[in-house]
Amino acid sequence: MEENQKETKFKTIPVTGGATYNKTPKNNIGFGKTILLPFISGVLGCSVVIGTVFGIPSIKTKIIGSETSPISTTNNNTTNSDGYIKQINLSEYSDTAVYAANKILPSIVGIKIEYTVNTTSIFGRGGSSTATASGSGIIISEDGYILTNNHVVSSNSSENSYYYQITEATKISVTLFDDETEYEAKIIGQDEQTDLAVIKIEKTGLTKAEFADSDDVKVGEFAMAVGNPVNMNSTVTTGIVSAVNRKITDSDGKTYKCIQTDAAINSGNSGGALVNSDGNVIGINTLKLSGTGIEGIGFAIPINSTTDITSQLIQYSKVKRPYIGISGIDLDETTAKRYNLVLGIYVKTVEDFSSAEKSGLKAGDVIIEADGKAITKMDELNEIKNSHQIGDEIKLKINRDGKEKEITLILGEQP
Repeated sequence: MEENQKETKFKTIPVTGGATYNKTPKNNIGFGKTILLPFISGVLGCSVVIGTVFGIPSIKTKIIGSETSPISTTNNNTTNSDGYIKQINLSEYSDTAVYAANKILPSIVGIKIEYTVNTTSIFGRGGSSTATASGSGIIISEDGYILTNNHVVSSNSSENSYYYQITEATKISVTLFDDETEYEAKIIGQDEQTDLAVIKIEKTGLTKAEFADSDDVKVGEFAMAVGNPVNMNSTVTTGIVSAVNRKITDSDGKTYKCIQTDAAINSGNSGGALVNSDGNVIGINTLKLSGTGIEGIGFAIPINSTTDITSQLIQYSKVKRPYIGISGIDLDETTAKRYNLVLGIYVKTVEDFSSAEKSGLKAGDVIIEADGKAITKMDELNEIKNSHQIGDEIKLKINRDGKEKEITLILGEQP
C-alpha cells in the first residue's frame, strides 16, 4: 500500500470517462473582464505582498537567505537567535590535529630492545639466539632523559617457559624524530609496580615534551596517541577520551587507574604519549584490550601520577615507598562468619624487623580501621598507606581475641 501511494504521488493521474482536454475557444467579448482584469489585479497584489515581506528582515532571510548562510561555520555547537543550529567546521578539527602532531612528534622516540633467548630442546640440547622488540618513549629533558613503560625495556618473566628463557635487555637503542641515527641508551631506573622506567641517551638539545594537568581531562575531549606501532616511526592516531579514572587489572594482576581512549593503540605504542588538543601529554600509552569483538579500547597512565615516580627513578634508580610488613587476607561476611571473626583484614604473617612487628601487630589480628576509616580489603589499606610518606604515622584499630585495640604504626621503607 505504501509503495502504491509513493508511485501515485509522482505519476500523472489519468482523466476518467475517456474525455480529452481540448483548448477552450477564446471569448473575445469577455476577455478583458474575465481574464485580463483579474490577472493584472493579481500581479499588483502579489507585488504588494512581496514588497511588504521583503521589508521584514526575518521573513526575507527565511525566503531568500542573506549574505551569510543560516548554517554558520563555528567551533561551538550552539543555536543562533533565529533557531538555526551552528555547524562545526571540520577544517578546524584538522588544524587542531596538525598542530598537536607537530608539537609532540619531536618529543617522541622509537625504542628498540635486543634480548638473548636461551632455548632447551626435549633432548636436553640448548642454544641461544637474539630477539628484538620495539616500543616508544617520551623525552622529558633536553639532555636525554626519556620516560617509557617498564615492560618495554624489561623482559616479562611470565613469558619464560621450560623450553626457553628470555634475558634482560642486552642492548637498548633510541631513534629520534626525523633522525635515523640509533643512539644507545642505558636504563636509569625501573618500577614494576607502576610499569614505568626512565632511560637516557648521551645527547643534548632535545625537544622536551610539555605536560598537561591530567586531573583536568574530561570525557569526550580530543585525544591523540603518538608512538611507533609495529616499527612505523612517528605514527599518530586520533580519537577522544572515552573514560577517566578507569581501574584496569593486567594479566600479571597489577591494577592501574587509567585514562581510556578510542585512539588506536597497537603493539609498539607502549611508552608513547597520549596528548590533548594543545599537544601536551596527558598520559602514557600502556595497555589495550584485544580479542574478537573488541575495538578501540586503549588505556594510558595519567601523567600526573608519573611525575613523582619519574623524579625518584632519576634520583634513586628506584621508587621509595612506605611499608607496613604484613601479608593479609580480606574477610567478607561469609568468611568472617565461618571462622568466627569480624569484618576486616586478617593478618596472616608479620615480617621480622618490619614496622608492623615494631608496632606490636601480630599474626591473627584483624585490622578493622586505618586512619579512622573502616577497611575490609588489603587494597584499601595499601591505598591509605600509599597516601603517606616514609616515617609517617598510621593509626590502626584491630580486633584481637574479640577485643578492640588501637595501634600506632610508623611507616618504614619498602625493601
